[in-house]
Amino acid sequence: MILTPHAWAHGGHTVARTDQGRVVFVRHADVGEQVRVRLTEHQPEAKFWRGDAVEVLTGSEHRREHHPWAAADAVLCASDGAQPVGGAELGHLSVSRQRQIKTQVLHELLGGIGGLRPEELEDLQPIVTSLPYEDPLGLQWRTRAHFAVNDDGVIAMHPHRSDHLVAVDDFPLMVPALRNLNLAQADLRGVVRVDVAAPSGEAGPLVLVTPPSAGDADLPERLQAGLVSHLQSVSPEASLVLGPAEGVRGEPAVLMRRGHTQERVGDLTWTVSAGGFWQIHRQAPSTLLPRISQAAGLEPGQTVLDLYSGAGLFTAALAQTVGESGRVVAVEGSPVTSADAAATFAELPHVDVERGEVERSLARIWPERVRAPRGRHGARSQGTQGSGGTRRRRSGSELRSSGNGKRPAVASPDVVVLDPPRAGAGKAVVDAIHALQPQRVVYLSCDPATLARDLARFRHHGWQIRSISGLDMYPNTHHLETLVTLTR
Repeated sequence: MILTPHAWAHGGHTVARTDQGRVVFVRHADVGEQVRVRLTEHQPEAKFWRGDAVEVLTGSEHRREHHPWAAADAVLCASDGAQPVGGAELGHLSVSRQRQIKTQVLHELLGGIGGLRPEELEDLQPIVTSLPYEDPLGLQWRTRAHFAVNDDGVIAMHPHRSDHLVAVDDFPLMVPALRNLNLAQADLRGVVRVDVAAPSGEAGPLVLVTPPSAGDADLPERLQAGLVSHLQSVSPEASLVLGPAEGVRGEPAVLMRRGHTQERVGDLTWTVSAGGFWQIHRQAPSTLLPRISQAAGLEPGQTVLDLYSGAGLFTAALAQTVGESGRVVAVEGSPVTSADAAATFAELPHVDVERGEVERSLARIWPERVRAPRGRHGARSQGTQGSGGTRRRRSGSELRSSGNGKRPAVASPDVVVLDPPRAGAGKAVVDAIHALQPQRVVYLSCDPATLARDLARFRHHGWQIRSISGLDMYPNTHHLETLVTLTR
């Protein structure tokens, strides 16, 4: 059908209506364009339909002449009878237009779900800006990426909301070190997923391959004969790691060089294991560190709580600011990433690394302030660890320190820094943070919708938003990063 979108919605969709008034979420279009739409979801009883713009009848002034990635170009793919892959859903528009759209979406979500009045948004003026040294086309920024592998052993990606696999020969959003791996030319039969990482340190990229859940006893030998040889020819400094089977816990096997990357910002370094979390934009760590430090406004001797702390990117800067007379408590649920952080800060006795779900961890450390979450049968949970942690009781005074010995009981934090996943913090965690009564909260979000929801909860408790700024850390996609500072 032919449609003319009239608005943008979060998630990379424009919004259009049929002549009968049915809402259709259209990808790969812009507001005001007249486009031919191929419906991808159109159940008669559905409240709305979905579709892709496959022909542009009247184009936007912001539409690029050429999409930077053919595999994600809906119009080009339609001419070949194929579906576009996800991963660059705004690539048909100029980078400046993309940031206009993200700023608009951020405003609408903050004013809708977040409940901010127009005059409040006017005062805060949240604008999405680029990171330093950005590529003019928004390419070559990803230092991390993952691919599925099809039955022919070729790297592949999924179209939007589809289980179908489309083989790809490149991914131009990746930094050159990852593109130069030429994984599309490698034989990956027997593998279901490939993760790649390019460290900021001097070592070469790391490739992590995941076998299917059934396992394959001959896979390591085949990888040695095929993939190792391929990597040695295209990137001699690369590392190769064979992870545990899909859905199975286990130790990875290093088949080539090392099982981790070394990350560096200034004089700070971090070790990140294969599969561990690290910011994916090449400029994100160096951009975020000073911004988080400034927003936190910490002084020597203060206590700061770093939630969803990952490998400790912000933990390191916060620890430098508060000094040995202060204290940093870092909470991370991933066993792999938490172990990385514990190793990184092992020689800093004023840094405590706590592994577990955030709400449960806060209830263990400050039981007098934070209520423990209920278990499956309604009983209060007593120290059970989330995300693969050990099951043991531990009071706040027994909080595990990354240094030697045990630390005394932890004072309530002066500042809380949190960087949750796209699901956001949620009601329980926001309520727990409020119960701790810090002076300031610094919230870094990768999803404006869940951020708006959480900010509404903070405001319900009487918190005030002091600043909001957006960062286009994911060019050519609909994703954005938002940094918010709140005070009581």
